Amino acid sequence: MLLLISPINHDEALESIEGGADIVDVKNPKEGSLGANFPWVIKDIREITPDDMLVSATLGDVPYKPGTVSLAAIGALVSGADYIKVGLYGPSNYEEGLEVMKNVVKTVKDNNPNATVVASGYADAHRVGAVSPWDIPKVAKDSGADIAMLDTAVKDGHTLFDYLSIDDCKKFTEEAHSYGLKVALAGSVKKDQLKPLYDIGCDVVGVRGAACVGGDRNTGHIDHNAVAELKELVQSFEN
Repeated sequence: MLLLISPINHDEALESIEGGADIVDVKNPKEGSLGANFPWVIKDIREITPDDMLVSATLGDVPYKPGTVSLAAIGALVSGADYIKVGLYGPSNYEEGLEVMKNVVKTVKDNNPNATVVASGYADAHRVGAVSPWDIPKVAKDSGADIAMLDTAVKDGHTLFDYLSIDDCKKFTEEAHSYGLKVALAGSVKKDQLKPLYDIGCDVVGVRGAACVGGDRNTGHIDHNAVAELKELVQSFEN
């Protein structure tokens, strides 16, 4: 299981790298759960990240505007992102989610066939009127994306497991795997929730808050020691 850590700036990226993150995921929590950061921040973080480490960039909690989101995707790609993550916040159903993702996939793959496209839904989609989390694996498959992901839209202390049981997460994971997709799960995931996610076959776990010290995901900052603890814990599951 790969550990995805979400820094917001240069210094946090260095902490993530030093701590041993598998994927450095550039985001901006001020703009939402999957808030987009600026192109120059993505470019800078790609430049300081070792070539053998992946850089991910979130496009935001995107609206149902396929053209707008496609332009955002090319921006993230040319800024150096290997992973392009789309938070399907505005699309309210499978059809709208598919329309957004098909255009993002075409945009990305036409320019870099090796880039990875992530279709991300929200475990608490009902709170914001977004596409159901149960539609995400099919949206990812039918659009040609590479990864089906779930996060939480509202960051108010609730976690992924407040909305989905571990059996629900397993069902999501197994469906996505049956389509040949990989699975990423996030949503204020705590340290003691990593093992259950590993056990159900989750491929990528996304973390910010648990890697921060001195506060929460918004007021704290990522620390390499906290990242290293998480990485060591994940590696221990494989032994």
